[in-house]
Amino acid sequence: MPIRPELRWLYPPDWPQISRRVRFERAQGRCQVCGRPHGQWIKVVASGRWFDADTGNWRDTKGRKTGGPDLIDLIEVRETRVVLAAAHLDHDPRNNRLSNLRALCQRCHLVHDRVWHALQRRLTWKSRYALGDLFEGQYRPGILGIVLA
Repeated sequence: MPIRPELRWLYPPDWPQISRRVRFERAQGRCQVCGRPHGQWIKVVASGRWFDADTGNWRDTKGRKTGGPDLIDLIEVRETRVVLAAAHLDHDPRNNRLSNLRALCQRCHLVHDRVWHALQRRLTWKSRYALGDLFEGQYRPGILGIVLA
């Protein structure tokens, strides 16, 4: 995933080399959580299980062999292209120690960042709520599902 321009200054100038080292030298082109291979198209079901074409097995979200999906899941199989990213385990892009970096596919990266994204959504909502109070006065009952007692 590309780095947003406003956050580029947080990353060191040699970030592409660091990222490449983590994704391809250390992780050998596979997600370090589920084992999905970088750049390949894979079949995925809604539960997160995916088909490993290299071994001919279905794998779970941790990369372990598992049984194939049932008929209902097979109806909704979709194909997705795996792209690895170097993820910061502590969510700090300035901390580029190799022990803090892990190669993750899109799904595992989103799962890893789930709590962080929830906190950011809450901060955004709170700041917009505060701006509404500042410029428009108290919210009227029923707006945004808020009921004043």
